[in-house]
Amino acid sequence: MTKQTLDLPAAALAERFGHGLDPREVAETALARIAEREPVLNALYHHDPDQVRRDAEASAQRWASGTQLSPCDGIPVTVKENIPRAGIPVPSGTAVPNPPVAASNAPVTDRLLEAGMVILGSTTMPDWGMLSSGVSSLHGITRNAWNPSLTTGGSSAGAGAAAAAGYGPLHVGTDIGGSIRLPGTWAGLATLKPSVGLVPLHAPYTGRAAGPLARSVADAALLMSVIARPDARDYTARPYPAMDWFSGPADPAGLRVGLQLDAGSGAPVDPEVAAAVERAAALFAQAGAAVVPLAPFMTAEQLAGIDAFWRTRSWADYSALDESARSHVLPYIARWCAGGKDYDGIQTVRHYHRFAEVQEATRAATEPFDLVLSPVAPMAAFPAEDPMPVNDPDLPMAHISFTVPYNMSGQPAATVNCGFTSDGRTIGLQLAGRIGEDDSVLAAAAWFETVRGDAAPDWSRVA
Repeated sequence: MTKQTLDLPAAALAERFGHGLDPREVAETALARIAEREPVLNALYHHDPDQVRRDAEASAQRWASGTQLSPCDGIPVTVKENIPRAGIPVPSGTAVPNPPVAASNAPVTDRLLEAGMVILGSTTMPDWGMLSSGVSSLHGITRNAWNPSLTTGGSSAGAGAAAAAGYGPLHVGTDIGGSIRLPGTWAGLATLKPSVGLVPLHAPYTGRAAGPLARSVADAALLMSVIARPDARDYTARPYPAMDWFSGPADPAGLRVGLQLDAGSGAPVDPEVAAAVERAAALFAQAGAAVVPLAPFMTAEQLAGIDAFWRTRSWADYSALDESARSHVLPYIARWCAGGKDYDGIQTVRHYHRFAEVQEATRAATEPFDLVLSPVAPMAAFPAEDPMPVNDPDLPMAHISFTVPYNMSGQPAATVNCGFTSDGRTIGLQLAGRIGEDDSVLAAAAWFETVRGDAAPDWSRVA
């Protein structure tokens, strides 16, 4: 089997399995690519080649006997390290000793295994998922497959690197303020932060979601068809109507589309990023969508309040550690969360109320639109060694003002590459829609893939 077979879309792999392609060959090709790229990219936390081979062997036997568990049986996939896999430690990116060992699988893990998919490994993340980079006290630095001197983004850092490098077609990350979509923009990927409660979680939390990172929208949609299924263990899950994950591109003619180029808070948008998003919006307009400007709707005070609450939450975790364990936490994170230690109860409640304020403002601002287009982040990828794009732990997170509103509102938000900077860094377009219309958002993103021309990533450069 050639390396190019591993780069096929997941659906094409599945079709070939039905015509005799051996899952063991696919797994061996993936293992060879991982062995080649991992010394530089550092995308995997837990990787057991022998287990991968056993799982691929079981899949091959099922295909041979006609007892495959699903059309996705045998397709390689990864999961972020904070998504539990039974018996595997869950350090959440920190070098703190004696991390908890997962007693059982997360719902997402179970859905993948029930479909017969071959889990290549768990992907890296920064300490407690509170950085938008691949810098970790445990793992060191996870790097961008396009250019290892650059960040892959975070906190789904390893997932972004693995997806771009083509370890396999499908990767699951988590997102509380942009942690799926930021690797999307900085690694040229198609991603989705799903509607609240659509993909069941093992540890629900305000704004948290799990979703796909892939090279194409079709692959992201295929993964959603597997993981977006109810599970009683997630007490926040919602019974959404069935979605059509396989409808493909949708003509945007007649859609009312908002175009937001100013988030109203955080870092200013790089002119090259803004220009790429404007060119994308123009393609929607040329296809018959009504594209109108959307004013900022999240204030700097709201962003600062959310950041402050997260600091206090992380300070509670940090302060519970003994002095020896604290010394293992990344110094940037220790400094950042220390900013939350002096807030009293009244201030903390006020900070928490910012979540609801942003939820209300986002829903109100976006309700008139079928789709909202914006940058994913205001800047392109930054050096891999930097913990954050605005590298000051005393400042609020300056790069999440386009992404975090949709975590608070619970609306689906996808990314797809829409251009490159003059020095070749990828630029992502964010497409947000109404709650429960995740399939429509992906259909719009898939349409954009068909018309973006030179904005399409050349994956042969990174494979």
